[in-house]
Amino acid sequence: MSNHFFAYLSRMKNIYRWGLMRNSKPENLSEHSLEVAIIAHALCLINNKRLGGNLNAEHTATAALFHDTSEIITGDLPTPIKYYNPEINKAYKQIESVAEEKLLSMLPEYLSEEYLPLYKTDEQTKKIIKAADKISAYIKCIEETKAGNSEFSKALSSTEKAIHAMNIEEAEIFLKEFIPSYKLPLDKQN
Repeated sequence: MSNHFFAYLSRMKNIYRWGLMRNSKPENLSEHSLEVAIIAHALCLINNKRLGGNLNAEHTATAALFHDTSEIITGDLPTPIKYYNPEINKAYKQIESVAEEKLLSMLPEYLSEEYLPLYKTDEQTKKIIKAADKISAYIKCIEETKAGNSEFSKALSSTEKAIHAMNIEEAEIFLKEFIPSYKLPLDKQN
């Protein structure tokens, strides 16, 4: 019997983000998920080392790699549509859940039970991944505006406000200590 889970995941590179925006450099779901995983890992370490927490950075980073895999089935619904009103958001979350179940059903049982915790995470892990997701979006906006793409100016401002509104201390630390480097050219980063 053939199991299609990993073949489906390999299609993440074909799902492009920011569909309503003109992009100077397109970003696919694989690139985004890797960046979110890296940032989520860092947020956990900041929490543990600076804030006295005890988060599982490896589990969170791995779950972050899978946080948008439902979009292989659903496509990337642009944020203004996804959050247009509570009914649309609720319906989309249900669609995402069905898509995740569909993906998990593509695994043999002995593996699906191992992957399930990456999709059904605790609230703290969800919060960290959501913050990392927003920070990744903010980085994309920085990169686009640096490239002269003014189409991302409003998204840059609103995404920064959204991160601050989350009121997550480790995200604030990341913004303060690491984001300034993204605004510099490579030769100024050493």
